[in-house]
Amino acid sequence: MGAGIFITGTDTGVGKTRVAAMLVRALRSAGAAGVDAVGFKPICCGGREDAELLAEASGGAVALNDVNPVWLRPPVAPYTAAMIEGRTVDVALVREKFTQLRAAHAAVIVEGAGGWLVPVARNFLMADLAAEFALPVLVVAANRLGVINHTLLTVAAIQARGLRCVGVLLNQVQSPADDDAAVLTNASVLGELLDVPLLGEVIFGAEALPPALSKLAV
Repeated sequence: MGAGIFITGTDTGVGKTRVAAMLVRALRSAGAAGVDAVGFKPICCGGREDAELLAEASGGAVALNDVNPVWLRPPVAPYTAAMIEGRTVDVALVREKFTQLRAAHAAVIVEGAGGWLVPVARNFLMADLAAEFALPVLVVAANRLGVINHTLLTVAAIQARGLRCVGVLLNQVQSPADDDAAVLTNASVLGELLDVPLLGEVIFGAEALPPALSKLAV
């Protein structure tokens, strides 16, 4: 059975796909020690670009419909999108595809939709799906004002589920102003307050992840 990691975010639009794709590519291209890693985006809402990026990062090893088995067109939470489309999210299909990928590949990098408590169905959250997958959880947090509160809440919620949060990765989703006090201080403050590792920061426009991150997924 393969290893892997579940990537969640402090919010939507924090760069989960960017980090997931970079991690898949880093694992696959690690020279002679390269890992057969693939991306998995169980549920897409709105455009399918996130899944397409993960499929590309996976080097063609997985078909797009296996990378992303459930695609809902409205750009809202999965539960809301499913209601708009008059359907329910096929969680059984998601489970089936995850099981297949994990059996066939050395590492599966799973990207959740939105944040940790985003609803998938009336009584089923993204956190419930992560608990079923039982993978270590990485939190991607956008380095901007408000991230300290969002990060601490997300990590606490993950730990309350009994899951292992392997750490937090700060991500610059836009080029910061030179005098942005929040961006300049968030890393140091989170480093003091978190009881999980702060794994570093992805600078806006960077193409590489902190080296320690690749080791967490295998």
